[in-house]
Amino acid sequence: MTIPLRGYGSAVGESSGAREGSWQLLLNNSGVVAMHMAVTHHNTVIYFDQTEEYSGYPLRRRYNGRRCIRIRKDFNDPDCYAHSIEYDVSSNRIRPLNLDTDTWCSSGSFLSNGTLLQTGGHGAGTRRIRYFSPDNRNDEWKQSRSFLSDSRWYASNQILPENDQVIVVGGRRVYTYEFVPKLSSEADSIDLPFLHQTYDDNFKGNNLYPFLHLSSDGNLYIFANRDSILFDYRRNKVVKTFHQIPGNGSRNNPSSGSSVILPLDHTDRFQKVEVMVCGGAASGAYEAARYGKYLDALRSCGGMVITGNKHEWNMEDMPEPRLMNDMLILPTGDILIINGAKRGSADYEKGRDPSFEPYLYAPKKTEGSRFSVLKSSNIARMYQSSAVLLPDGRVLVAGGNPHRSYVLDTTADPDYYPTELSLQAFVPHYMEQQYDDYRPANVTITYSIGQDGVRYGGEFTVRFWLRRRPSKVVEFSAYAPPFTTHSISMNQRMLRLECKNMARSDDGGWVNAVLEAPPSPNVAPSGYYMLTVVNGGIPSISEWIRFIHA
Repeated sequence: MTIPLRGYGSAVGESSGAREGSWQLLLNNSGVVAMHMAVTHHNTVIYFDQTEEYSGYPLRRRYNGRRCIRIRKDFNDPDCYAHSIEYDVSSNRIRPLNLDTDTWCSSGSFLSNGTLLQTGGHGAGTRRIRYFSPDNRNDEWKQSRSFLSDSRWYASNQILPENDQVIVVGGRRVYTYEFVPKLSSEADSIDLPFLHQTYDDNFKGNNLYPFLHLSSDGNLYIFANRDSILFDYRRNKVVKTFHQIPGNGSRNNPSSGSSVILPLDHTDRFQKVEVMVCGGAASGAYEAARYGKYLDALRSCGGMVITGNKHEWNMEDMPEPRLMNDMLILPTGDILIINGAKRGSADYEKGRDPSFEPYLYAPKKTEGSRFSVLKSSNIARMYQSSAVLLPDGRVLVAGGNPHRSYVLDTTADPDYYPTELSLQAFVPHYMEQQYDDYRPANVTITYSIGQDGVRYGGEFTVRFWLRRRPSKVVEFSAYAPPFTTHSISMNQRMLRLECKNMARSDDGGWVNAVLEAPPSPNVAPSGYYMLTVVNGGIPSISEWIRFIHA
């Protein structure tokens, strides 16, 4: 029996009452602020902070083997504390990881084999390149003998279509880009005038951590401060210069809005690419906060199609002002906006009025009804907090307010928010037990014989179980897990894949679907993705799939 792939009618969850979701407290104290966070294809989460200060996770021994003696000197020695952690989602346990040089405000990308590439940082770490492979469960961070050409502090990374090539763009008072690995042994960084043009010298840059998105035409979209370009990095040429996003204020660090590209869709061969930018700080907010005045953040979100010939910003307002917010693409294709503050600026002690309520943005709804307010948290997640989507459908939320060194007791100063070491999960409403009858279960992926992934344009099989007949809308999404820090989810993208055929077995609820992989690495750079079956708005637990070159 063949099941319709698309149709009309309400999603399963539409008729339910509360759709606000819920919160879970996973760990009271993970010991380390999640300044940087990433989910691996082994269902672990790597997160880490800077190394120049002590954390909340004391060690019995330094990583060189010497004991940490419980005297005042060692209590203040950063080497006697963990600064990186691997969190196992299934067991809810953590293990400390070694970091050799400082990763403060650094950047990262996953490579095609699932290794996390990590670049830059502060001090001795500004030109360092690090790798973490999750395949060996006892592995540690490894530092490359190679160096970046320039110091990279507050830079951004994007994985490119070329096999395992990563571009690193910008940084604090750095106006260049470079490639990892280098294109040749003599290769140097390359000047990018756009970064000079967008740097705001009065307010600590406002173009740090530029937003990078790979367009499906193979060019790189770069947004910094309020401006954006489409950039051909192969020829070092600006292809398009887009209109400035409307409104006052800035969107990049330290104003710290956030950005995503909306899901790419097989129905147009993944050609339409729409960028969305939300939140940020008012003009002059960083300087005002230095003198105790905390300006309202920006409420506006802008969406713009960067492909084709028409490029106009479509502006909408969030329910309230917001900055330092994270934006994540959910398996349904909706956008979750979470964490942040309503006033001030990013940086230590410069934000006020935490944003406890996540927002959901539904792109398919009519304008004016796309935003909804979700269940409020009771924990302030502001500067240097992070959020990532887990394969089980929850959103892992951690970090916030590290200050210059961890401050756990702030009762003496109501304007301080304590350093947040707890680990939470936000559970979207559709992951609740009441929807289990509609949830695709036991998802398995089958490649061609002898393959360890699916080739571009190739077919693969997905088998899953449904207790009830499927709804009129069954979709399949593939999600690239990002490297998240400072309100940026680097390399995040989602694709709605084409289903060539789908049939339900005669003896029950097993369904077999034949799917087509994306057509090229421009659409989906090679590597691991979370594949999710979405039945009428109710997603399955995700399984990992790998897209590979021929």
